[in-house]
Amino acid sequence: SALKKQLEDKESRIIVTTIQKLSIFINKYKKHEITKQRVVLIFDECHRSQFGDMHQAIRSAFSNYNLFGFTGTPIFAANASSGGKPLMRTTEQAFGEKLHTYTIVDAIRDKNVLPFRVDYVNTIKAPESLIDKQVRSIDTEKALLAPERIRKVVGYVLQHFDQKTRRNETYSLNDKRVSGFNALFAAQSIEAAKAYYLAFKEAQSSLPDAQRLKIATIFSYAPNEEDPDGLLAEEAFETEGLDKTARDFLDLAIADYNKTFSTNWDTSSKEFESYYKDLAKRLKEREVDLVIVVNMFLTGFDATTLNTLWVDKNLRQHGLLQAFSRTNRILNSVKTYGNIVCFRDLEKQTTEAISLFGNKEAGGIVLLKSFGEYFTDYESVVKELQAQFKPGELPVGEEAQKAFVALYNSMLKLRNVLVSFDDFVDQDSISAGELQDYQSTYLRIYDSRKVLFDADKESILGDVLFEIELVKQIEINVDYILLLVRSLQEKNLGESQDKEIRVAIERAVDSSVSLRSKKDLIQKFVESVTIETNVESYWQRFVAEQKAIELEQIIEEENLDPPLAHVLVDQAFKTGDLKLEGTSITRLLPPVNRFAPGGDLGVQKERVFEKLSRFFERFHLLG
Repeated sequence: SALKKQLEDKESRIIVTTIQKLSIFINKYKKHEITKQRVVLIFDECHRSQFGDMHQAIRSAFSNYNLFGFTGTPIFAANASSGGKPLMRTTEQAFGEKLHTYTIVDAIRDKNVLPFRVDYVNTIKAPESLIDKQVRSIDTEKALLAPERIRKVVGYVLQHFDQKTRRNETYSLNDKRVSGFNALFAAQSIEAAKAYYLAFKEAQSSLPDAQRLKIATIFSYAPNEEDPDGLLAEEAFETEGLDKTARDFLDLAIADYNKTFSTNWDTSSKEFESYYKDLAKRLKEREVDLVIVVNMFLTGFDATTLNTLWVDKNLRQHGLLQAFSRTNRILNSVKTYGNIVCFRDLEKQTTEAISLFGNKEAGGIVLLKSFGEYFTDYESVVKELQAQFKPGELPVGEEAQKAFVALYNSMLKLRNVLVSFDDFVDQDSISAGELQDYQSTYLRIYDSRKVLFDADKESILGDVLFEIELVKQIEINVDYILLLVRSLQEKNLGESQDKEIRVAIERAVDSSVSLRSKKDLIQKFVESVTIETNVESYWQRFVAEQKAIELEQIIEEENLDPPLAHVLVDQAFKTGDLKLEGTSITRLLPPVNRFAPGGDLGVQKERVFEKLSRFFERFHLLG
């Protein structure tokens, strides 16, 4: 009905709908006036469902049209189905001559999407007679759904989740700092999705809420969960076709979701679609950590915060590349590739799909290089850095600083790729102390330059950009500082050990983007700690006291309204966002006589804005 209303509205020039709704419309309103008018029909994902009755019916219904199709995975003669209508098996047969080609290889070269890194994890061992080999895939679904194997896969995911999704690193998303990326888990069937959801729930049952991954699942009825031609089933909101067991389970999973996010969805047709939209939104905003799916979200869904796909599903051709591509949307300099972890042997299928939809030489561009290749480059850069610059020393002159920044940038970029490789931890040739000292120098150069630029943007030294988002990954947090402070309390520490720990604290603070502005606070805290001090509780009290003192100082200096100032600041620390737009600052200010000296309201607003912003930045994430 909404589509009909739009089509009959003379002002509606562009309409976005689905092939299913358009098909229902033309069947219900045969010979409608719109079918005689000049129209342009544009199909996205035009390899999907375009060769069936709906496609034919739509073309037959309209009499004056142009037809265009877009797809990243076209159906060629080489990968066409042997079934269906003989003259409607390929994309070209359905849409006419190909007008333009822009492959995934072109997109990666142009930096419009990211390459993939693919891991193959063996989860089933062969019989003892083949003890030196492992079976990478078994055709029998029963064996693949064995509880022992499910638990093993879940254990692997939980063990490596933080590493793969960069959980311990932060970046800016919609003006907020968030930790790491999120992921999809592709299961072979509804039965498998149920098994995995319950296994994850059981594995996390003993953990505190704060340590549990936020996991959701979503699936709907599909006549064929696995298409012989590699196509993933159409994404729909049909739950009526689910058997009672599957639907009851889905209701229970949605109830878990409702409890986590204070929502009220269920599997009724209207509410299920709302659940899908809410889940999609939370995925994009990095509020959900992992979503277990069968086909939903594996095609056409884009969330830049997704960087990992865990795969326990047979994928090939269109379906494989479509599913992999959920992970390679560009977000920032921290996210440099899409992470694929396969629990089935999809190596041959991956090579075939990339060759089919890119070209035979595409593998070197679409897939990341090996650990050894990246590590060799990394080692070379680290040696050059160590040979030219001493840790902690500021290079003299702009040219030397420019060379240092360029080298450190190269190291950061390579390190950003290498941290996801299991082998890197034991082979890294630069010590934590050296890294902190080099980073401290990098930030000193950055601080000296950023006064010329917007502090929220990458500053420029000559023609060299600062990779501040990558620096923020190697972040020292307050917990690490408190750990060092606790070590200062240990009895019988010699003078040299005491000095060493104090140097370590200073080094850690200097190398941290977020802690540099709090250095004097941390030093004051360290000096006030005694052997009897409970470090954690004293830190909380110390921060609260210092925050109150400095806020009162701002209120007194600027003659602000105390109750309104406290409300604004308290809300900011609760939400993690200081909102100073609109009239929020003006309401804090005292009445101004614009004719009196210093009575310019605009000047005072700007001054108060800067003071409150610095105050918030100084105490944010300290409590």
